[in-house]
Amino acid sequence: MASVACIGECMVELRQAQGGASAGQGGGLYSRGFGGDTLNTAVYLARLEVKVDYLTALGDDALSDEMIAAWHAEGVGTRRVVRLPGKLPGLYMIQLDAKGERQFFHWRDSAAARQLMSLPETDELLNSLMSYDVVYLSAITLSIYDAPGRERLFTAIKRARLLGTRFVFDTNFRARGWPDRDVAREVFATAFAAADIVLTSTEDLLALHPGETHDQLIARIPTPELVFRLAEPVSLLRFPGGTSEVRAEPMTKPVVDTTAAGDSFAAAYIAARLAGAEPVEAAQAGHRLASIVICYPGAIIPGYAMPPKKRHRPAGSRQATK
Repeated sequence: MASVACIGECMVELRQAQGGASAGQGGGLYSRGFGGDTLNTAVYLARLEVKVDYLTALGDDALSDEMIAAWHAEGVGTRRVVRLPGKLPGLYMIQLDAKGERQFFHWRDSAAARQLMSLPETDELLNSLMSYDVVYLSAITLSIYDAPGRERLFTAIKRARLLGTRFVFDTNFRARGWPDRDVAREVFATAFAAADIVLTSTEDLLALHPGETHDQLIARIPTPELVFRLAEPVSLLRFPGGTSEVRAEPMTKPVVDTTAAGDSFAAAYIAARLAGAEPVEAAQAGHRLASIVICYPGAIIPGYAMPPKKRHRPAGSRQATK
């Protein structure tokens, strides 16, 4: 079975509950959950019957124990999770303003996950990347490590690629995670050069290169396989041998929450490619799952809402994404 290593951070999430205080009134009720972009992708990969491990660091606290239990329940492997005595996971709060728009507030500077690239266990963890068919991470993942940590990670990814591991980079860009955009642009360029597949969007790239056209943005990414999501539900694909435009099917249900739309798209795309689908078919699968996810509140939809798994032509695990 093909295997994927998802690298990143899962945080404690406080979400304003329905009936909570309005903006500016103080107080209010919040529900507690867990969230993280690459963790969302890992969960959807597991639901799509892909063998997936989540690589991160957590504390030895009760909240970290709850995370581990929840990941196990979803079928996400936790053998690569490093537990750090005395540390805690990060925390973020989602608050609604008077117009119902979401605002995010983070407390993560001392979170355990930020130390993942500078631990006694780091070498063993990075060496394990060679045993996976795909390594998946996002720009948010890269933003939590310092420059030496990112260099260490990229070196390990390049080493794993020599043995056939594919590197999939998702440009999930959040400005607050970077000291400035120049640093982000430099790191993105390094990731683009190392990646086999890049999943990106106009929203992410225009934040770094404002005013550029689609063609100019695409030209910045040398990777052989590229999925470029537009503001509307359309993806522009570039792959060896051609290009294509893939449109999502029209929505038949109201959009409730766009959280994890990109994360679920990434999972469905990777799962389809590993199963032998061509890029166009994989993008269709990505749009199909994302269009379901945005019809439910929160990042992870109920299991019963998952689309039926589509069978693709058989392919060798190491070759499927090439």
